[in-house]
Amino acid sequence: MAEFRLRRAEKIIQEEISMLILQDKIKDPRINKLVYISHVKISPDMGHARISVSGYCKEKAIIKTVEGLNSAAGFIQGVIGKKIKTRLTPKLNFYYDNSIKEGFEINKLIEDTLS
Repeated sequence: MAEFRLRRAEKIIQEEISMLILQDKIKDPRINKLVYISHVKISPDMGHARISVSGYCKEKAIIKTVEGLNSAAGFIQGVIGKKIKTRLTPKLNFYYDNSIKEGFEINKLIEDTLS
């Protein structure tokens, strides 16, 4: 049962942060709207949440967005605290996820070896 609750909280956090970014509710100029939340992992005690950020823009823009999101983590945590009805709201930590870039590089290598 606890595992289901964690997965549900991760999904809510992912949706809420995505909506905050898309609706421009976070007033930090470093945040780019072309990024998305690729993965959320909450610790079993709900004390911390590791949030992976990826996107379809340049690496520098994503890194700046991660810095902006970490700067606005307190505001985001307050918004999420109102959405998830738990005793604790996890402390949010944002990280750059370069899996899209790596995926494109692997596809290019495969195409190059096949042709």
